[in-house]
Amino acid sequence: MRRKRAKPTGSEIRDLDYYVHLPYKLVIVPEEAGGFFAEIEELPGCMTQGETMDEVLRNIDDAKHLWLQTAIDDKIEIPLPECMREYSGRFVVRMPASLHHRIAVLADKEGVSLNQMVLSLLTENTAAAEITTAVRAVLDTIKSPV
Repeated sequence: MRRKRAKPTGSEIRDLDYYVHLPYKLVIVPEEAGGFFAEIEELPGCMTQGETMDEVLRNIDDAKHLWLQTAIDDKIEIPLPECMREYSGRFVVRMPASLHHRIAVLADKEGVSLNQMVLSLLTENTAAAEITTAVRAVLDTIKSPV
């Protein structure tokens, strides 16, 4: 699945200061042995660690600057933060004919178009997946007694 990205080109190419101030998602996880692990998921490989929260925040800021400067120097496309990405609302999905048939029959039974049925199924399953991910994240933070 392709995501439409606002890709700066020509005179629109941004500098380090532009990217440094974008709202990238920062994830910080406490380590079992102590200290913290931090990463910016939207910048692959941009990660660090630190013994204290202050240290890990300083380290991830340094890592982000280095990651972005390297990408600029090497003319590597820098992804925008997820919250800034634009989506058209359209994409093509290839599926087995048997699944296409099953969804079409279900849509007919429900009295809706195939497009509406697919949208409904995607919405329901996406919500279920988001809930499952959130529950797993909570369960991962709960430590069982030893």
